[in-house]
Amino acid sequence: MDSNTYDALIIGCGPGGSSAATFLAHAGKRVLALEKEIFPRFHIGESLLPGSHALFREMGILPKIQEAGFLRKIGARFELSNGSRGTTFIFGDGRFNREPEAIHVERSIFDHVLLKHARDSGADVREGWTVQNVAPDNDGVTVEACSPENQTHKFRASFLVDASGRGNFTGNQEGQRIIHPKHKKLAIFGHFLNVNLPPVAQRTETIIVRLPDKWFWIIPLSAEKTSVGLVIDKDEFARTNAKAEEIFHHWVQASPVVKSRMEGASLFGAMQTTTDFSYYNRRLAGPRLLRVGDAAGFMDPIFSAGVFLAMWSGKLAAQSILEAFQRGDAGRFDQYEKRVRRGLRFYWRMVENYYTTPFMELFLSPSDHLDLASAVIAVLAGETEASWALRWRVEYFFWLVKLQARWPLVPRISFA
Repeated sequence: MDSNTYDALIIGCGPGGSSAATFLAHAGKRVLALEKEIFPRFHIGESLLPGSHALFREMGILPKIQEAGFLRKIGARFELSNGSRGTTFIFGDGRFNREPEAIHVERSIFDHVLLKHARDSGADVREGWTVQNVAPDNDGVTVEACSPENQTHKFRASFLVDASGRGNFTGNQEGQRIIHPKHKKLAIFGHFLNVNLPPVAQRTETIIVRLPDKWFWIIPLSAEKTSVGLVIDKDEFARTNAKAEEIFHHWVQASPVVKSRMEGASLFGAMQTTTDFSYYNRRLAGPRLLRVGDAAGFMDPIFSAGVFLAMWSGKLAAQSILEAFQRGDAGRFDQYEKRVRRGLRFYWRMVENYYTTPFMELFLSPSDHLDLASAVIAVLAGETEASWALRWRVEYFFWLVKLQARWPLVPRISFA
């Protein structure tokens, strides 16, 4: 066999790419993963969903995850910025989610663990390689990539997995990207020391603080370090005409809940910004091509679904490729497209409603009525492919949101 010929070539080795590479390598396929950066490298998306644990077990990586010593995450807390309303969802209290807890991670460490596991599983993982062009044909895909030594190489693969993240390599090359018209967001974030949180044994919740049209995340990463970020409209950021750090601290001061937690905190490293929030690709698959994770679509990270969706779609992509090999064809990926798009829509709907007041009024008043609180917990836990018992409760919840918009089923909220 030609040394530059593979069963599958993967662009990117973040959580989605590493997962796809691991599953394919475990199945005995010859896999090449090209990652443009050198790991470990900084990344956000640090609060995971419980659903990730099932994937860890399937990949055989759970012992390595546990050995890394990441902080346990037993739930998520949502608060209004003025402190008038707040509620905590504990994963272990839910009836419809299969996993009772998750983890908070430093992505530089977590992603490196996944990358090394893909390599240990038999995938040829190469860091510092930049993909320049892909060309699918009837028999496979030709990929041109630049090595760390700045030399161009050509590779041949039967199938291509695009896990290039928000770089969205093949989606941009084909003009597939669609920006969400209402969610053009920007995040300003950093790691802080001495954030005012409970003692470390209890610091196991993601905290989301909602302002009228923006929100903060507070994610404990270790006994000392906490990730804090502000998500704000891109246009508002541009109109402010101030430095990112100044905007961040302005809204910290404007939010009593966040202000109280940040008193005495000090920045560890530099403040950073990231944009291009909330987009999707018209197609998630093509001839001999599957897009996974953020290369399929990216949404406002309120519900921390990014890493889970990346790993889950990476697994589905690997399964789809293995099925294509069994059939001996170029791949009929309609089912992959349908399943991943359904999962993305599941969370898109939650994100779009999150910014409405009626949704927040019901969301912050969890009810035992028909186990609706358990249904919300299951959504937060990553039950993307929901059972009927969960699906009808989610639909019922959104019906109540529509009623709440006209008649107050629960008390109104105020951001004043």
